[in-house]
Amino acid sequence: MTSEPILLFDRRAWRLHRDRAARRCVKFLHSEIGDRLLERLDDIAAPFPEVLDLGTHHGALAQALSHRPGVERVVAADPSVGFLAKLAEGMLVAADPDFVPFRDRSFDLVVSALTLHWAGDLPGALVQIRRALKPGGLFLAAMLGGSSLVELRTVLIEAELIEEGGASPRVSPAAELGDVAGLLLRTGFAMPVADAEKITVTYPDALALMRDLRGMGETNSLSARRRTPLRRATLARATVLYAERFGRSDDRIPATFEILFLTGRAPAASR
Repeated sequence: MTSEPILLFDRRAWRLHRDRAARRCVKFLHSEIGDRLLERLDDIAAPFPEVLDLGTHHGALAQALSHRPGVERVVAADPSVGFLAKLAEGMLVAADPDFVPFRDRSFDLVVSALTLHWAGDLPGALVQIRRALKPGGLFLAAMLGGSSLVELRTVLIEAELIEEGGASPRVSPAAELGDVAGLLLRTGFAMPVADAEKITVTYPDALALMRDLRGMGETNSLSARRRTPLRRATLARATVLYAERFGRSDDRIPATFEILFLTGRAPAASR
């Protein structure tokens, strides 16, 4: 588990970004995705006594799961001690999705809301999750997909090219739906399913969007990122470009979040 792909992200920076986000805690997107995961769980008529919430964020999903019939224990895991401190009860574990610290066959259900796109080695993370599931256990997750924040990505690149003569990585790469569906199969999940939904949120300007991303813990943690903040001229240019290219008739700008939903089962013991 020390292979090169994990170096894609600066793990310490990511944890610090989540600790900072825990102080302001912009919840709306994580809450919406948590509700959608719970709706999908409603379609499955089976008890899940032991549950892992991997990347619990502000803890609403873990709390909702703890009140579901048949659930005996929910383990809430997150790399951020700041987020874990917001949870008043339950078993809390500081854990990174690249290093899942649970023994094999521990859980009947593993859920993960908007965390796995931060895994430097997504195949490795999926293998660890499958191993942590009991035979026949369910994996249910949501992560950001490749077309998320395409508007912001476009204007940041163009603004840097105009103002600074070159572009640096500012928005993390994300997986495509077809790739994720194949990964579920290759990492040993039975009955794998992957589908995508898009959520569009509007903002008064690009600065408001960036503030919310900071409050979610979704800011740049790439190892190859430029370590200096955006220049004022570059930021101003990006703000103008965003409004020009993507502005709506009501003087607001859209931000697109593509959500990839992943479902799979740990192979049953009989197999």
